[in-house]
Amino acid sequence: MKIRSVEGADYYVISPLINAWWNGRQMSDMLPKLFFDHFQNTSFIAEEKGEIIGFLIGFLSQSHMNEAYIHFVGVHPEYRGKKIGKQLYSHFFDAIKQNGRNTVRCVTSPVNKASFAYHTKMGFEIEQVNKANQDKILFIKYLN
Repeated sequence: MKIRSVEGADYYVISPLINAWWNGRQMSDMLPKLFFDHFQNTSFIAEEKGEIIGFLIGFLSQSHMNEAYIHFVGVHPEYRGKKIGKQLYSHFFDAIKQNGRNTVRCVTSPVNKASFAYHTKMGFEIEQVNKANQDKILFIKYLN
């Protein structure tokens, strides 16, 4: 497996796959092409034999100089459980540390039980549950 930075053209490969990777949930609108064009230094692709099997889209906060944000992460269903996500997160953590950041934030939906379990296992703490509409769980992780 190879991990590399995203490129603009990766959008056209990943976008059609997103809804299928999320079991039919309509998620592709949450990942417009601008992420592939403007956050290449902090977003990564996992490939095996030339096929995209995972991705992480993240960026450095422009408002909070010690923070970074993970916007979207996906692993091909047939490759889950093989530590691909862990390796993508590790690349992201390294990239943000190189930029002087030590705090990572991300959001998941309470419906996505696998994401919730994964983030807590990775050491993320629940920062807040959006009680107004209960559609978001905010996570935070402090890096050493």
